[in-house]
Amino acid sequence: MYSPSQIGAFVLIKMKETAENYLGTTVHNAVITVPAYFNDSLRQATKDAGQIAGLNVLRVINEPTALAYGMEKT
Repeated sequence: MYSPSQIGAFVLIKMKETAENYLGTTVHNAVITVPAYFNDSLRQATKDAGQIAGLNVLRVINEPTALAYGMEKT
């Protein structure tokens, strides 16, 4: 039986592999977006999943915040 963090790690591992194939380089760091309703324990589980996937999780941010950040850069 897998923990939620382990299941999340499976998804992040696949995403990491896809990014590495596209970029042609190894991915070490990540900023992960989560739904705004995620509480602290869900955010921690997401960070744990990133670490299990071999990522250095720099930050976990809300999706609306990520959208606003992206809009500022355009």
